Amino acid sequence: MSDHPLDAIFDRFITSPSIFKNHEVLRSSHIPERLPHRDDEIQFLGKMLGSALRNNRPSNVFLYGKTGTGKTIVSKFVTKYLRTRAASIGNSIVVSLLNCVEVDTDYRVLARLCEVVGESVPFTGLPTDEVFKRFKTKLDSKKQLLIVVFDELDKLHHKSGDNVLYQLTRINTDLKRAQVSLVCITNDLSFKETLDPRVRSSLSEEELVFKPYNATQLEDILSDRAIEGFNEEVLNPAVISLCAALAAQEHGDARRALDLLRVAAEIAERNSEEVVNEIHVRKATKQIEKNTVEEVLVSLPVQSKVVLWSAYILEKSSLKIITTGDLYKIYLECCKITGLDPITPRRANSLLNELAMLGVVNTKVVSLGRYGRTTKVSLSVSPREIRNILCDDYHIKKVSDFNADHLLE
Repeated sequence: MSDHPLDAIFDRFITSPSIFKNHEVLRSSHIPERLPHRDDEIQFLGKMLGSALRNNRPSNVFLYGKTGTGKTIVSKFVTKYLRTRAASIGNSIVVSLLNCVEVDTDYRVLARLCEVVGESVPFTGLPTDEVFKRFKTKLDSKKQLLIVVFDELDKLHHKSGDNVLYQLTRINTDLKRAQVSLVCITNDLSFKETLDPRVRSSLSEEELVFKPYNATQLEDILSDRAIEGFNEEVLNPAVISLCAALAAQEHGDARRALDLLRVAAEIAERNSEEVVNEIHVRKATKQIEKNTVEEVLVSLPVQSKVVLWSAYILEKSSLKIITTGDLYKIYLECCKITGLDPITPRRANSLLNELAMLGVVNTKVVSLGRYGRTTKVSLSVSPREIRNILCDDYHIKKVSDFNADHLLE
């Protein structure tokens, strides 16, 4: 008989009944048959894209709204059914959904579009203009409509600028058989103002703002998913209400509500408990917050990590107020120890502002009286979490025990 230390754990998963009936239904990526409380948005986008069924190019559309308000899932829901109806009447509609957190450079965008239309290009190595030329030639080789959905477009724009957007908004003037329409999704309500005026006018031919869900609407969404996702009598009646209420506090985020419900059930199942209770939801809240912070910190560029570590060092020092001047002084010392080339104070402040936008630090302009004004910096994530996560980085390890007190005297 096997005495492997994992047998008892794996046997339980094999032999005991599961809380879940369909685990994937409880993920935000799942497209259900019904989207509660998004009928108006579905109708709007359906009317915008429906003209493709008459062989007309739909207007470009901009979708705004906070995270978890249904922008992505409505886009997937509508385009999925649009392709089905187009195929039933012999129309060729191709949809490419680009997540700009991952596809965040002009080359990656064009390489992915080449892949969608059947043109093979290497992952890297070609000039971007050559990739665009190949994409355009292959796309125009037959009569078809390509709908490109840019999810979190602000991430692409922040890293790579307007160039690929400008090319795609102008491409229809060069095409003879094919057509291209764009659906642009962003969480930033002011993002459009950062675009080049030429791109802005072409991209935002039609616009729609998605409002946050309230607690009652989130309950409806979770109840629908729970019917498909869980076996009977495994949820305490208060669980769905609590998940909805907590997510409603986070700007009506349906994605967070689903994550809370799913992770709470996973915690219960791992503990061999048969019913998901409120205590599991509370534990899920802490786990999700921790996972989010870790994901953000691990993915930071090395210079951002060193700027953040400098703030961490000062937070542990005897200073009562951390200013950007003190932070840059520590940053320079960290660069010297790690062998990194330091960036300018202006660029360091820019990285600090990005960290503030991510919710990792707080920055506040304060008056120093006759000494002018400065930016006060503080951590919004616990120092312990920052240390535990960042110390895995090769460069940060070199300054893990750095003490700043001798520089601040």
